[in-house]
Amino acid sequence: MAFAVLRTLVKIVLASLVVGTIMAHFGITPEQLMGSAGLSTGRLEDLARQGLAWVWPNVLLGAMVIVPIWFLVFLLRPPGGQRSSE
Repeated sequence: MAFAVLRTLVKIVLASLVVGTIMAHFGITPEQLMGSAGLSTGRLEDLARQGLAWVWPNVLLGAMVIVPIWFLVFLLRPPGGQRSSE
């Protein structure tokens, strides 16, 4: 599963590189795109901070439930389950 996620991330990075190169060839800059969307770097930074301020406490709260459950399942699973070579 980790390999599939990594492969997908590599595809996204490569596609972004190709599209960014094509856009740069036509003289399109990130500042132009953000300006046409009505955003500034300060506003984008503010939105990112607000999002993080909302996400972080919820992640911690969820982890307080999920991590102990995962640990119990990990401890109680039968020996010799899945092999990593499959």
